[in-house]
Amino acid sequence: MSGLYIPIDTPDGSRTAHAENLLAPNPGMMTLDGTNTWVIGTNEVIVVDPGPSDESHLLRVVAHLGERRVRHILLTHGHHDHSGGAKRFAELVGAPVHALDPLHRLGSEGLTDGDVVKAGGVELHVYATPGHSFDSLCFWLPEDRAMLTGDTVLGRGTTVIAQDGGLTDYLHSLDRLRKTAEDLGADALLPGHGPVLANPLSALDGYITHRRERLDQIRQARKNGARTPREVVEVVYADVDRSLWPVAEISVRAQLDYLAGE
Repeated sequence: MSGLYIPIDTPDGSRTAHAENLLAPNPGMMTLDGTNTWVIGTNEVIVVDPGPSDESHLLRVVAHLGERRVRHILLTHGHHDHSGGAKRFAELVGAPVHALDPLHRLGSEGLTDGDVVKAGGVELHVYATPGHSFDSLCFWLPEDRAMLTGDTVLGRGTTVIAQDGGLTDYLHSLDRLRKTAEDLGADALLPGHGPVLANPLSALDGYITHRRERLDQIRQARKNGARTPREVVEVVYADVDRSLWPVAEISVRAQLDYLAGE
């Protein structure tokens, strides 16, 4: 799958009226098909998550833009598969990088909850959604009634609570996204990995239910004697391919921390 690239004109659900996805060639266990680089707007655009430090991908995005000007570069969060290419991409297009974490900003004042970023007749409204990471953000695109979710909600499977995140925050963020999607009448979720989700409420309900069920399973595993994260994984994820157990252990650690605080 090395070098995989999905053009925006394929019928894979990779675009909406004002958002198009250029897939970075970094497929893997944690990145699914690769990182979704979203281009928002028409004559002037906002680019969300330039992706990893991969010169071929960044140049491909620049070539695809043609004469369109990039006004802003936004990061859903600072993990390398989303932000690694941001500095180089900013050099290529001459635009500032906006992020919640000051370490990832470049020539900008950053992003905070409630901000609105505009370009080419479209807007992105910023929602703080910590949990997957401490600096996770989602962006509401009202013109398409779509929410860009980064790694907070993926197009397939469920996200990992990273070491710089936390399950308490994540559950609150999911609840907030669910209410926001319902209140705003969202038609789509545009994730950081995987395909567009055309039924936001169903997807978010599934995420919330899955997390609650996993917590119940871990509670039961602890009652039955499992103590360490590895022991919990061996019980709760017994039917999952063992190659995924190290990733599962990361999530289990976050869930055990959450349960310890109950």
